[in-house]
Amino acid sequence: MKIHPREIYDLLLEKSSHSNATVQEIILGLTWTFCQAEGIGLCMSPGQPNRTLSWSGTLVGQAVADLASWVRSWDSYQATIGMAVINSVINSTSPLLLQAQRLSSHGSANLAVFEHFLPLIQGKRVVVIGRYPGLSQYEQQADITVLERQPIAQDLPDIACEYLLPEADWVFLTATSIANKTFPRLVELSQQAQLVLMGPTTPWLPELAEMGINYLAGVAITDTNALRQTIAEGGGTRIFDVGVEYCVLKIDN
Repeated sequence: MKIHPREIYDLLLEKSSHSNATVQEIILGLTWTFCQAEGIGLCMSPGQPNRTLSWSGTLVGQAVADLASWVRSWDSYQATIGMAVINSVINSTSPLLLQAQRLSSHGSANLAVFEHFLPLIQGKRVVVIGRYPGLSQYEQQADITVLERQPIAQDLPDIACEYLLPEADWVFLTATSIANKTFPRLVELSQQAQLVLMGPTTPWLPELAEMGINYLAGVAITDTNALRQTIAEGGGTRIFDVGVEYCVLKIDN
């Protein structure tokens, strides 16, 4: 039975509700937000800085269940915290990670997903949600259109999704769309495409197949200490070289 993609937030809260853990650490890095609770959870940080977060210094020691509910918030920082907390529960125990194929890369590790799918997407209409650093090398080998909230060069603005996604053969959707609330509509528009949910924010949940996701391309933690330090020191793509490794799993029937 199909689940409407709007139900993603109910699903995430249900799957993390069993945890009795408390938050041990939160790091709001320039690019990534790191949570250590039941395990390690990540979410991409909001793009706009904020100097007036009223809850700063109060999160450690709080129950996972209390902060997980923030994933529903329209405040981008609260939603990011909520998603990272939820991932610390789901991704630390998900059996899907054991089934997933770990990706090695001949180039930039942060682009391993695109390198992996390149043989399948050549000659196809491909839409990528978000400008990934270095992606231009694959734009020369495949028909790729990038949608961005802050478009540069040949990127198209995100509102073009209404026109392009229904006609796409492949869509690569950043899992940060869950935290920023664009996930339900983007998934709805991509139902005719092979849909890859990707990035360190990805929750490893089999139920995502019932929303129309065909592949999960998330990460496995390879070095917690290096990951933590790199995020704390402002690291972006560097986490793929020192702390995480991309993994891919086909989850549709």
